Amino acid sequence: MIEITEHTRNVLLEVAKKKKIYVEGSFLKILKAPKGDTEFEDYLTLCKEKDVAARRKRMEVAKEVQQQNKELEAAAKKNSNLMTELQSALDETKRSEEEANELRRQAEQLRDQAVNDLDILQKRTQFELIGTIVRSALYVIIGVGLLTTALYVYVMSQGFDSKIIESTWSNLFGILLTNSFSIVGTIMGVKYATDKEK
Repeated sequence: MIEITEHTRNVLLEVAKKKKIYVEGSFLKILKAPKGDTEFEDYLTLCKEKDVAARRKRMEVAKEVQQQNKELEAAAKKNSNLMTELQSALDETKRSEEEANELRRQAEQLRDQAVNDLDILQKRTQFELIGTIVRSALYVIIGVGLLTTALYVYVMSQGFDSKIIESTWSNLFGILLTNSFSIVGTIMGVKYATDKEK
């Protein structure tokens, strides 16, 4: 367990009150409030509750994606059954060449329509998932950027030695910028790939 210093405690509480930004993730498991500090204990309890809520929300998104995948599988099975029935109908009936050609044309239209519907459903699911990932990534990027900037401004305003935090601040912003371009590149790549398929 890591016991928080007075300075770090005050910074975390101030950021939580002013910016509504809380510590989350595995880091919460190793934080320990100073003895008798009920305010910081309450803060840690609130952080844990918010972390649990965020995890629950991520699980709900995963369940939605799984449900949509089941729908895609059901549509594919339905399409396969339809094609089998159409083929059986063509094999069993002895119709003239004109009637057989008409049935083939209708079967191809139905197949194309089913494939098109399945493709639209898959793309919609992919874009919804990408949108969720991008939103989550942007929240994290903005949150880290704001927290780091707030700490940097606080250190500068208090007159502390800011050499370490300056390099940390510039490194974090470099990493955040790289990740932002990575997200945009991924989205453009998916868009380019889907346009190529058309």
